[in-house]
Amino acid sequence: MPPSSLLRLLFPAIFACLADAAGALDVAPADVASAKETGPPRNVILIIGDGMGDQQITIARNYLEGARGRLLLDHLPLRSAVQVLTVDEQEQPVYVADSANSATAMATGVVTSRGRVAVAADGKTLLPTLLQQAEAAGLRTGLVATSSVTDATPAAFVAHMSLRHCENPAAMLGEKRGLTTLPHCKHLLKANGGPGSISEQIAASAADVVLGGGLKHFSVTDESGNASVLELARDSGFTVITDPARLEEIPLDQRVLGLFAESHLPERWRGEDGREAEAPRPSWANYLHPYLGSVTLPAPMRCEPNPDFVGTPTLAELTHAALRRLHNDAGFFLMVESASIDKAAHHRRACGSIGELQQLLEAVQLALDYADEQGNTLVLVTADHGQAAQIIPRRSFFADYGIPVYTPGRLARLLTPEGSVLAINYATNDFEYQEHTGVNVPLFGNTEALGRIPPMLYQPDIYHIMHDYLFGDRP
Repeated sequence: MPPSSLLRLLFPAIFACLADAAGALDVAPADVASAKETGPPRNVILIIGDGMGDQQITIARNYLEGARGRLLLDHLPLRSAVQVLTVDEQEQPVYVADSANSATAMATGVVTSRGRVAVAADGKTLLPTLLQQAEAAGLRTGLVATSSVTDATPAAFVAHMSLRHCENPAAMLGEKRGLTTLPHCKHLLKANGGPGSISEQIAASAADVVLGGGLKHFSVTDESGNASVLELARDSGFTVITDPARLEEIPLDQRVLGLFAESHLPERWRGEDGREAEAPRPSWANYLHPYLGSVTLPAPMRCEPNPDFVGTPTLAELTHAALRRLHNDAGFFLMVESASIDKAAHHRRACGSIGELQQLLEAVQLALDYADEQGNTLVLVTADHGQAAQIIPRRSFFADYGIPVYTPGRLARLLTPEGSVLAINYATNDFEYQEHTGVNVPLFGNTEALGRIPPMLYQPDIYHIMHDYLFGDRP
């Protein structure tokens, strides 16, 4: 690990303060500004599977290709392990991340606390991102996501916010959701000298292409009350579209903000008739003693197309559109996220996660094809954190002894194309919303990654690897 990377990991607060002292808008240090003069242009394509730990990859492999099959990821020449780092507001380790702090680590190289979007653990210091540095150096930049573009992962590359839910001007004041009122982000209002909500920051950004969902966060009135956030985006030079068919019509030199759903894009797949994971049903005798009675497991099911997905652009289509627009002689940075691997897992929708991982694989293939054709393109594929889904025995080992053992969580039993049953368990809590898990995540790379990435690294190192590739010394 480079000494600078180690220092950043050990003393993130110091580096955050240095970034604050330099000013959040001062994102073009000398090495970045001069990068274009040091050699041929380079491109970085970072593809993030939200919540795509090894359990999710194995589930998808078993269902899509079979136990002896291979996914596209399994053929990539580089595989590494990434330790995810999270701290609390006092810089003490926290061992389970959320998408905001983990995306911030990759976008800025700084370890921060949960909920922070390119903001340090103190909740105040704004951290320059790789995308902003690439823009300052004259590279093209883009974001593609199957979530709202204001969601934590894409937001961390283009915006700065102390709490991830402050996605629009109203949410900055403290939004009520159900019986809960979420904390406010008032200190980052424009009126208080801040950058405004996440949607307002995206609207004012210099990104060349931003594609995903989240229309509801742009259709609202901006902080001033004089215009909608959509109008702000148009005023800053974006062509705003809500119909994916228009992507092919708009001239390639125009900047595009594409919003193709009110919130997140629908998942490609679902369980039969919309089924999710379900709780096993023990007999009354089992409540008397765990060795007595029997248990009925959820009926096996297959995955099927989600009717809500009809008319939704695929992640591959959005990635293809972004690559066409970003291709140029100066180089580019593109972040692509398959967001609902995670979102489906939160709601115990095993088929949703599998279908979204399949979408990621299609986007990876496009990125690899582009890199093979154009050269000088680093393709990295990783996850931001682990998720709840876990493969367990389809029938408990203890059932062989007549003991009705069953999971205390909820269980999805999938009939695989191989003719077997794949049991997927969700048991991080008893709430309606499952939680992340603290585990290292994989990192895959194309041939450009060889020799640049060690067998094990820390998540902020991904930022430094991408930064060095774009702006470091070149042959």
